[in-house]
Amino acid sequence: MKQKTVKSAQKRFKKTATGKLMYQKMSSQHLAFGKSKRTKRNSKKRTVLSPADQSRIRKLMPNR
Repeated sequence: MKQKTVKSAQKRFKKTATGKLMYQKMSSQHLAFGKSKRTKRNSKKRTVLSPADQSRIRKLMPNR
């Protein structure tokens, strides 16, 4: 049986050219007026997933 990609993981994580996984930080989209400028600015950036989490997420996306 073919192993299929978990679509929710595919939408949340992007793979870089070197094979690392990137994700969007939280706090960037909802209720922004109550957050500080620094929080909003830092939450816009994409961040590299930790190595421990990368191994778990890679199992969810075998074909990516």
